[in-house]
Amino acid sequence: MIETPTVRIRPGGTTERPLLRLLPPLALYVHVPWCVRKCPYCDFNSHKTPEVLPEEAYLAALRADLEQALPLIWGRQVVSVFIGGGTPSLLSASAINEMLSMLRAYLPLQPTAEITLEANPGTAEAARFSAYGQSGITRISLGIQSFNDQALQSLGRIHDAAQAKAAIGFALDAVERVNLDVMYALPQQTVQEALFDIQTALSFDTSHLSLYHLTLEPNTVFAKYPPVLPSDDDSAEMQDALIQLTADHGYEHYEVSAYAKPGFQAEHNRNYWEFGDYLGIGPGAHSKLSFPDRIVRQSRVRNPQSWMDQAVLRNETHLAENRTVDAEDLPFEFMLNALRLRDGVPATYFEERTGQSLAVILPTIRKAIDKGLLDPHPSRIKASDLGWRFLTDLQELFLD
Repeated sequence: MIETPTVRIRPGGTTERPLLRLLPPLALYVHVPWCVRKCPYCDFNSHKTPEVLPEEAYLAALRADLEQALPLIWGRQVVSVFIGGGTPSLLSASAINEMLSMLRAYLPLQPTAEITLEANPGTAEAARFSAYGQSGITRISLGIQSFNDQALQSLGRIHDAAQAKAAIGFALDAVERVNLDVMYALPQQTVQEALFDIQTALSFDTSHLSLYHLTLEPNTVFAKYPPVLPSDDDSAEMQDALIQLTADHGYEHYEVSAYAKPGFQAEHNRNYWEFGDYLGIGPGAHSKLSFPDRIVRQSRVRNPQSWMDQAVLRNETHLAENRTVDAEDLPFEFMLNALRLRDGVPATYFEERTGQSLAVILPTIRKAIDKGLLDPHPSRIKASDLGWRFLTDLQELFLD
C-alpha cells in the first residue's frame, strides 16, 4: 500500500493545499489550423486551407502570441516542441525554419529537445521533409490511418496507400524518429483488413506507432451520420491482435494507444500524461501552466483569422479562456492522465504536480486496489492489468 503522508488541516477542518515547491517540466505546442479538407471523424480545430496560405500573417501572429505568454514562463527550460494541426506540413520549409528560429530566439530549448511535426502523406515531398529535418525537426508524425484505399476514401483522407508508403520513406530519410498514426475499427472493416494495416505499418520498422480505435466524436460528420462499424467482439479481436503483433516486433505498449521501440517513447506526449506543463500557441491551442500557488489553464480563440487579428493587438483578446483550476478538480485531472501510462507515475508526482497531499485521494486509491483496478505498489500510482483494460471505470473512481 501507498503510505499515508502528513496532511495539514486548516482551521474549520478543510485540507490545506500546499504550495508547489517544484514546477514540472514545460513543453510547447504550436497549432497550425489548416487542412486541405476536414475529415468526417475529426473534432480537432482544423479549417479548410484558403486559396493562398497566409504564412507571413500566421508567423507574425504566432510571434505576438508567444511574446505575450513569455512572462508566464520566464526562465523555464522547454523540454519538447510539438507542431500539430491541422496539417503543419502544408507550411513551406522556409516557414518552418522561420518558426523554429523564432522559438530558439525566445525560449531556452533543452539541447536534446524532441521537436515533432505532424504531416499528412497527401502533402509529403522528399525535398520539403529533408528541409524540415535540416531546420531542426527531430521527429515526424505521419497521419497514415490506413493502407487500404477504400478505407482511406471512407475516412475522407486526401492520400492513397501508395502516397502513404512514399511519405514514410521521405520521413525516414529526413529524421531518425518517425511515428505512424494508424486507426482500426474503421467503417465496415474486417479483422483481416485491420491486421493488414498493422502488419504493413510494422514492416517499415519506424521508432513509434500510435494505434487508435476509431471513435465517433461529437460535432463531427460521423457523429451526425454514423457509418457501419465493426462489432464490439471484432474490435476487441483487432485490439488483442495488434497488441501481440507489436510486442512480437519489439514495441513496448507504454500508453493506451502508444507503442515505441526502446528509447523512442514520445517525450512530448509523455509530459502530458505525467501532468507536466505545456504552453500552447496558435488558434485554439490550450495551455496548462503551474505557479507556486496555482495552476492555470488557457485556450486561444479557435478561428484562425480572428486569432491572427487579435494576437497582433497584444491585449490578450486572443485568449478565449484564462482560469485558475479549482483545487477540487486537480485529483481527477491528474489521474485521468497518469493512469494512461502502463507503468504509471511515481506517487510523489501527485503532490509535486497538484500541490495537494496524497491523503486527498488515498481512500479512493484503497478502494481501487480492493477492486483489483490499481496496483498496490508502495511508490507508484499504476493501473493493474484489469484496471488498464477497464481504464474508464478506474479513472471515474477519482471523480469524487
